Amino acid sequence: MIMAADRSPAQVLHALGAVSGFTGVALGAFGAHGLQKHMAGLADGAMRLQNWKTGSIYQLVHTLAILYVSQRLGKQNPARSPRAGYLFAAGNVLFSGSIYLLCLDTTRKYSRLLGPITPIGGLCYLAGWVSLLLC
Repeated sequence: MIMAADRSPAQVLHALGAVSGFTGVALGAFGAHGLQKHMAGLADGAMRLQNWKTGSIYQLVHTLAILYVSQRLGKQNPARSPRAGYLFAAGNVLFSGSIYLLCLDTTRKYSRLLGPITPIGGLCYLAGWVSLLLC
């Protein structure tokens, strides 16, 4: 739906930013309220909650960056590229998403799979900022 061919990159990034903002607030609230009782019994529960908070903060900060890029593109300047916005969105999925999943993986069954994904998301964030500088 949001990736329809008739949508401009600015519209796609605006929609991605809105979805990312909604999920960032919802997941942040879940971490602050609903997740605490589930993590209380774990030896590393406090660390997991702090990691969840980190993922939520990074997601929300980069949501603002996605929305900023969408607004810049909306100015109809053909020299500007949507690349930074897409990199920020990928970073949100890979970095914050993997942190959320790692926090929920109390048996550490998927840690070997998810652990290496987090820094790839961080690289997407960094590449997004460099792309924003260059465009």
